[in-house]
Amino acid sequence: MRKIIFISIITLFLSAPAITSHADIYTYVDENGVTHFTNITKGKGYRKIISENKTRTKKDYDHIISGKASKYKIEPAIIRAVITAESNWNPGAVSNKGAIGLMQLMPSTAKDMRVINPLDPEENIEGGTRYLRHLLNRFNGDIELALAAYNAGPARVEKSGGIPSIPETKKFVKKVLSIYKGKSGKKRVRIYKLIYNDGTVLYTNAPYYKPLKLSNF
Repeated sequence: MRKIIFISIITLFLSAPAITSHADIYTYVDENGVTHFTNITKGKGYRKIISENKTRTKKDYDHIISGKASKYKIEPAIIRAVITAESNWNPGAVSNKGAIGLMQLMPSTAKDMRVINPLDPEENIEGGTRYLRHLLNRFNGDIELALAAYNAGPARVEKSGGIPSIPETKKFVKKVLSIYKGKSGKKRVRIYKLIYNDGTVLYTNAPYYKPLKLSNF
C-alpha cells in the first residue's frame, strides 16, 4: 500500500510568464516506506527531481494539457485556468496547507488519483485533470460545483447544496471561471463593421449611421 506523502519544501509563487524552480528538490523514502519531498539533503538516499534555476514556459506544458484534456474529455482552457489560479504555473509550488504542484493536489488527493510524484508536471496534471473529471461526473457536469469541490472538497459542496459560504472557495470559483472565459475585469466594448455604398469600411463602437451592411465584429 502506498504511504502518505509528506512535504517539506519552501517555494515561491511567480507571476512572470517563465516559471523557475528556485531550489533543488529531492525525494527519498524512509525506513517506514514514506515518501518525502524536500529541498534539504541530510545524507544518502536522496534523488534530485527538480534542478535549481530550470526555467520553463507555459507552452512547455501544452502537449501534456492537450493529452489529458482529450483523455478525460475536459476543455484544455479549464485545465489552464485551474493551473493559473492554483499555482500560477509554478511546478514546485507548495501551499501552507500542503497542496502540491501545478494543480495543487493535496497528498490524499494525489494518492487517490494514483499520483506517485506530485511535483512531476505530467503526473500532477494527470491527477488534477482526472480529479476534475471525477468531480464533474459527481456533480452532473456543473462546472461551478466541480470547481467548488476541487477547492473545498465534495462533501462540503453536497452538504451545503451548492457553493459553500467559504470566502476562499467563492473567490477560487470566480477566479477560475474569469480566467476560463477570458474576462479582464474591464467592460467589453462591442465593435461594429460598417460598410458604405462606395465600399468604405468603418470599424466603430457607435453605429449612428445607416450603412449598407451592419454586422457584429
